[in-house]
Amino acid sequence: MYSIGTRETVAAFDVDAQKCFTPLCPDELPVPEGHLIADELNRQAGLAAVRVGSKDAHPATAVWVATEESPQLTAIEGHKNVDLRWNRHAVPGTTGFELVDGLPDVTEYNYFVWKGVENNIHPYGACFHDLEEKMSTGVIEFLKSRGITTVLVGGLALDFCVKTTALQLCRAGFVVYVNRAACRGLGESTVVSALEELKSAGAIMIDSITELSVDDVAADAVAN
Repeated sequence: MYSIGTRETVAAFDVDAQKCFTPLCPDELPVPEGHLIADELNRQAGLAAVRVGSKDAHPATAVWVATEESPQLTAIEGHKNVDLRWNRHAVPGTTGFELVDGLPDVTEYNYFVWKGVENNIHPYGACFHDLEEKMSTGVIEFLKSRGITTVLVGGLALDFCVKTTALQLCRAGFVVYVNRAACRGLGESTVVSALEELKSAGAIMIDSITELSVDDVAADAVAN
């Protein structure tokens, strides 16, 4: 059991919990069981004073969209903020752009990030708009302005956007918990590698929110 202190210093981060990363959108980037994380994300938020979230928001004609000649995961040269080709996903106005069922409307979050809007930029982490991590999305600054010291992270996919976001938060000085029950990953080998990288960076891995305790009695009640 980990004690995370008082609720006022804790934030919950829902990273890219979108339908494009679930079996509901098989032609995009379906993560096995990705549509099943809402309940755990909501329980996680019950331990936090602040809830923040992010979405991919990509143009349909982005330079990184995979083709028959250049399939998914093909490396891309000549673009400093694009590294790999991906299936088209998270296009605003489509089903895949939506948050998974059971999560709040984006207007109910305390802070929300839309990332990857530009045609030639494909970030993974939600804390910076670019791969070089020079252009902040403002979420780190927001969390610090609210006195947050601990961040509980979940979302999709564990081995890409969740991992990168958690690493960015670690580097920013937060105590970071990655909640396995609130995440799903694309591939077994990449999940194992992600977990090792996260642990090396100081992130704390938990199997579910039941491993956490808070000093706030009301939040304890939510967790139980």
